[in-house]
Amino acid sequence: MLAIRLMRMGAKKKPSYRIVVKEKLSKRDGAYVENIGFYDPTRNPAEVRLDMERVDYWMSKGAQPTDTVKQLIRKQPKPQPEAQPEA
Repeated sequence: MLAIRLMRMGAKKKPSYRIVVKEKLSKRDGAYVENIGFYDPTRNPAEVRLDMERVDYWMSKGAQPTDTVKQLIRKQPKPQPEAQPEA
């Protein structure tokens, strides 16, 4: 089973995280299938970059986000469809 979870990066006492798709039972910092975002809680306000298209794709394939990642996804603005120029 796949999970969308945080993978710790950064230096000691200065964490940053990758948001990755990986096997549910693999290690926290082990191999992953795809990197779909970035989270830096040390910035003010916290910096979150997510590829929502890929998040939606993996969730449609059955990947389950962890509780923390669910909150980060919920805070992301929904992509607005681009307006078609009238000709």
